[in-house]
Amino acid sequence: MEDVMGSAVGPHFSGLRLDSRRLSSSSSLSPSSSPSRSANGDAAPGFASPKADGTRRPFVIGVCGGTASGKTTVCDMIIQQLHDHRVMLVNQDSFYRGLTEEQSEQVQDYNFDHPDAFDTDQLLVCMGKLKSGQSVNIPIYDFKNHRRCSEKFRKVNESDVIILEGILVFHDQRVRDLMDMKIFVDTDADIRLARRIRRDTVERGRDVTSVLEQYVRFVKPAFDAFVLPSKKYADVIIPKGGDNHVAIDLIVQHIHTKLGQHNLCKVYPNVFVVHTTFQIRGMHTLIRDKNITTPDFVFYSDRLIRLVVEHGLGHLPFTEKQVVTPTGSVYMGVDFGKKLCGVSIIRSGESMENALRACCKGIKIGKILFHRIGDNGQQLIYHKLPVDIAERHVLLLDPVLGTGNSANQAIELLMRKGVPEERIIFLTLISAPEGIHCVCKRFPHLKIVTSEIDSGLNDEYHVIPGLGEYGDRYFGTD
Repeated sequence: MEDVMGSAVGPHFSGLRLDSRRLSSSSSLSPSSSPSRSANGDAAPGFASPKADGTRRPFVIGVCGGTASGKTTVCDMIIQQLHDHRVMLVNQDSFYRGLTEEQSEQVQDYNFDHPDAFDTDQLLVCMGKLKSGQSVNIPIYDFKNHRRCSEKFRKVNESDVIILEGILVFHDQRVRDLMDMKIFVDTDADIRLARRIRRDTVERGRDVTSVLEQYVRFVKPAFDAFVLPSKKYADVIIPKGGDNHVAIDLIVQHIHTKLGQHNLCKVYPNVFVVHTTFQIRGMHTLIRDKNITTPDFVFYSDRLIRLVVEHGLGHLPFTEKQVVTPTGSVYMGVDFGKKLCGVSIIRSGESMENALRACCKGIKIGKILFHRIGDNGQQLIYHKLPVDIAERHVLLLDPVLGTGNSANQAIELLMRKGVPEERIIFLTLISAPEGIHCVCKRFPHLKIVTSEIDSGLNDEYHVIPGLGEYGDRYFGTD
């Protein structure tokens, strides 16, 4: 084994550089290159544009990592846990270019781990069709003969989730841009080599000597040059691969959340969910923990509320404005609308006022108080609103949208005061699907902005998993 490893180290890979798409060494055969973009910078044909009807695309997950790092295991575990959704797996290996007769004769000198070994343009075409809801035929690659099966394809139909897996799926920006989530599977190099030997000898009919020689000549240098640098693009890094059940469980929970949001946003185009990151997910984890201290609950709630408020302000009308910068240059920007006010539903809604004031200096804020009668009834007992509220855009504040009854009565009051429905933006921290249905069916022209959509309501009309009694937790009266 040492002889093989030692003899394989040499000039075979010396011409491969990070800034090069080819091997310059004359002693090895490089895959034929293909243009990654057209002259005008456009992406490859088949990269579908958003649908005209505004419906959401499938949720696309990219899974990258070194050879035999456990990518397939991670994908299988995600698919198994997403059993209630249509999930399709697309392997980058299916898009290997077939070898010519000359290349096949010297297959030992061919670098299968170089980006040019893959037909990325065809991958983009297939992924573009899948994202637009079309069925596609995925090629099948014969690893023993190093050619595609000309008469066999794997048909992949429309799905809720598409998982794209491969060692170089993060290398090309056009492919990365297709992804909603990027996962890098990080596994020790010795473990990956042992797995590679077992896989290639058992599944691909190769001998140990050729596997080791290929690993040192091509696989490891390609990992260092292409795969490892792409780790920086990952949203999530999973150490230990498929053995890391905690990480995979968290990822699946995140995907479930995103899918639920996507489904409701398909039904109601006036519902907007703040773009979820793991930073936002982490803050939600903290404020939902029943053991968090009140100061920490307030701190992280305020951070999330600020994000919701900023997102809501982005839906207000703006006018173009031109200014001159200190360098003397002209900057074309926008000017904020002046007619704006907030209205909080007492008392939980008052927790959102500071974030609104921080974003909108001197903003007027009105208040509405309801008294709950039973589980579904509400009685209005107090309101104080700006006298000119009919002329303003209104940001309605309530951190939890549960049944939607309080929200509906508040909206009705605002409309009775002359506020057009389309000028109302309802800002909430978390929402139950039942509440969204209730509000949107009754008021289809207002906008709802939330940071997360929860699973639903329990028998006591509490949001699940929820936050508990938000006002008590925020103001320290629980």
